[in-house]
Amino acid sequence: MAAVKALNTKRYLWTVLLMGLLAPSAFAQVSHPAKLSQAALAGAAFSDPSTTVTGEAGEIVLDFTSLKSSDGKPASGMYNAGAQIFDITEPYGVDEFMFFLEGSVTLTSADGTVTTVNAGEAVTIPKE
Repeated sequence: MAAVKALNTKRYLWTVLLMGLLAPSAFAQVSHPAKLSQAALAGAAFSDPSTTVTGEAGEIVLDFTSLKSSDGKPASGMYNAGAQIFDITEPYGVDEFMFFLEGSVTLTSADGTVTTVNAGEAVTIPKE
């Protein structure tokens, strides 16, 4: 039985290597940098058809994803909304970096620490 396993393992490795040599484009996606132009940063990105538009009571929220990683975990994009209050009581599920193009945010941590971030500043919110 051990000889059969070794033979099958060699065939499998060979097949993977051969497929990689003969048809790399059929099995790999090409990734590209996700550049946002000055026009996109000024708001043009929100006219992209992939932009998610939500809102209630007349408040419109625009969410544009410029890049989503192949494993679906990290993503980048732009968010545009009016004044909102979020009370996050569950552990925050992701590390999040935000750079403010305009407006500001006031974040209050569970221990009462207040952090205000204004246009031209950035903040990283740690997971949980």
